[in-house]
Amino acid sequence: MLFWRLETQVPGGSHADSSTLTVGEGASEIYGVYDPNYDSDSAIFEDDSPYPEVRSAVANFDDPTMPASTLRAWILGILWAMIIPGMNQFFYFRYPSVAIGGLVAQLLVFPLGRAWVRICPNISFWGIPLNPGPFTIKEHVLVTIMASVGAQSAYATDIVVVQKVYYHQHWNFSYQWMLVMSTQLIGFSIGGIARRFLVNPASMIWPNTLVSCALFNTLHSQSYAGIGQHEGITRERYFAYAFCAAVMWYFIPGYLFQALSVFSWVCWIAPQNVKINQMFGYHTGLGFSLLTFDWNQIAFTGSPLSTPWWAEANVMIGFVFFYWFLTPILYYKNVWHSQYMPISSLNAYDNTGALYNVTKIIDKNATLNLEAYKAYSPLYLSATFVMSYGLSFLSITSTMTHAIIHFWKPMKLHFSRSVREQPDIHAQLMSRYPQVPEWYYGCIFVITFTFACICIQLWPSGMTIWALVIALIICTFWMYPFRMIQAITNRQVGLNVITELIVGFMIPGKPNAMMMYATYGYITMAQAMQFTADFKLGHYMKVPPRPMFWCQVIATVVAGTVQLGVQSWYVSLPQDLCDKDQKDSFTCASTHVFGTASIIWGVIGPALQFTKGQIYYSLSFLFLVGAACPIILWLITKRYPNTILNYLKLIFSGVGQIPPATAINYVPWAIIGFLFQFVIRRKHFSYWAKYNYVLSAALDAGTAVGLILVFFCLQYPLDGNLGKRTIQSWWGNTVYKTTLDWEGATLRQVADGETFG
Repeated sequence: MLFWRLETQVPGGSHADSSTLTVGEGASEIYGVYDPNYDSDSAIFEDDSPYPEVRSAVANFDDPTMPASTLRAWILGILWAMIIPGMNQFFYFRYPSVAIGGLVAQLLVFPLGRAWVRICPNISFWGIPLNPGPFTIKEHVLVTIMASVGAQSAYATDIVVVQKVYYHQHWNFSYQWMLVMSTQLIGFSIGGIARRFLVNPASMIWPNTLVSCALFNTLHSQSYAGIGQHEGITRERYFAYAFCAAVMWYFIPGYLFQALSVFSWVCWIAPQNVKINQMFGYHTGLGFSLLTFDWNQIAFTGSPLSTPWWAEANVMIGFVFFYWFLTPILYYKNVWHSQYMPISSLNAYDNTGALYNVTKIIDKNATLNLEAYKAYSPLYLSATFVMSYGLSFLSITSTMTHAIIHFWKPMKLHFSRSVREQPDIHAQLMSRYPQVPEWYYGCIFVITFTFACICIQLWPSGMTIWALVIALIICTFWMYPFRMIQAITNRQVGLNVITELIVGFMIPGKPNAMMMYATYGYITMAQAMQFTADFKLGHYMKVPPRPMFWCQVIATVVAGTVQLGVQSWYVSLPQDLCDKDQKDSFTCASTHVFGTASIIWGVIGPALQFTKGQIYYSLSFLFLVGAACPIILWLITKRYPNTILNYLKLIFSGVGQIPPATAINYVPWAIIGFLFQFVIRRKHFSYWAKYNYVLSAALDAGTAVGLILVFFCLQYPLDGNLGKRTIQSWWGNTVYKTTLDWEGATLRQVADGETFG
């Protein structure tokens, strides 16, 4: 019988030191109160997980003799650790960008592994077989993790581009490499220490890993895993058809008829009407046009086929209220002088309505010159940009309050169980393998911390080592509760805005210091979460821990180096990179957001913008409002337990990608999500269960390949002049650019020689 060690209360209000409860003898009552995921109807779980979600997706057996860390796995893993991060970095500067995630890597790796078995000869190098037999599920997991652990653009690469574009600083590759390595790996070292609390316990489910587990088991068992049966073609063939269709379709909105991508059809009818373009435009408007036919735009914030409908509905409630209702009111009331700017923009402006020229207020070391700032202009933001910061302030404190109200008891119980609970079947099976020694993580921390200190000391960033230590302390302090919330609920909380606010007061006037501090404070926790989630995936799939550790570390180093190489090559080309009218749409939308943040929080600082007497002082009260909202909502739902307000969970944080995202990335996303995650899921569940995630991966991968083909075959040759007088100049490729939405029209203009504010 499997036992759990739990503290129990005895009559009279005293506590027993500890009593041993079997799962079937009383623990279900405790779980019924504190852990709604726990299956209270089942009694004995010595042979499986006590959680139905885990039982439905994860195998409860293991073959210790199955190969995992093979030469084949390492070759494929390193190869994909170069290809996918390189592709993602190349298109990171493009808007809309293409992001190839873990699900795509998982599906692309599988046929290559099977092809290796058929094609490669059965020979050995120094006793290591090149083709050790069938491509195993453990090899597949290892390769997928290597392909995805560093797939997304390293956060620190934005620092390098912002330094070049905004502050005209060109520091060498050694600085860039140590900065990226330290920011990417220092989170692994910190996250590894807490793995015993967040990986081994059965109560730490990590729901986002279960989809991957189900897909791994489905691919390798060659059978349909899910509820119900659906006759039809295999998943592999369905993927092939959808992938080819996505590749071919992208040629239409991506090259032949680009207005289908930016489908602001109302603006085409009235291209010179300012208010119509502001309301219905997609470029600098609020996006009431509703539609786009470009999957690249639809999936910019994440695939709508992999997000639950209840979460999508929450996001759209927040979007509609804050961006379609509140933002127009603020704009047309001219709050914060917003009518002198486009209603939606990711740039900062001065008091003439021109783009803010940060070079006028900094010295040669990129440090604020206060007198020059006073002589030039305060910094102004568009209505949607101000709204995004307001929502960030709301979400930071509301998430904390929400966690205290709804997760405090579960977190205490989970922590207690994490320390005391006996291993479930998966932990028992994993106990056969040698664990990763603690000193491994200590060595990674020492090396990466040294890299960080070298970057701080040898280059004039303005950052200090004591500030680095504070950033890591803040990250470590919040890491456990935030990671526990994600492990239980699949909700991730970021520290980017709060770290920017803190460093703005600590080290004012130094944008490089702000960017470095925010990166170490935010990305450390994000990387720790990535590390822990991947380790939980390996835990479920019974991959030995030591190969898991080394594949993550080595793949991160390879991916970061490749990303820097791609970025260095591209920024060295003689072109208008990051310009708003860049001919290939490499406008660096995310980089501009980070660059604007470096001006707001780094150069000028929060003291000159968010304190009493400053233009955005009112936003500071949103911290208090955010803290109060979950309390008010909790009191209402206690009084009216059946109210629809029970479903409001993500309205503050769900639209956090605006900017650089706009309405075109949210409204069509929600429409497609409603169709697949609500209508098809309810009425055709067997079809949805068999093909939904496969379709999502096929559309992501096919669009990415189509974009690459369009760019290198049709846009890159002849310096972009191929078809300049024919296909590039016809109505379908120019109509959306002849509108006031595309030009960024404002409701008011400043006369020459005058200012506002």
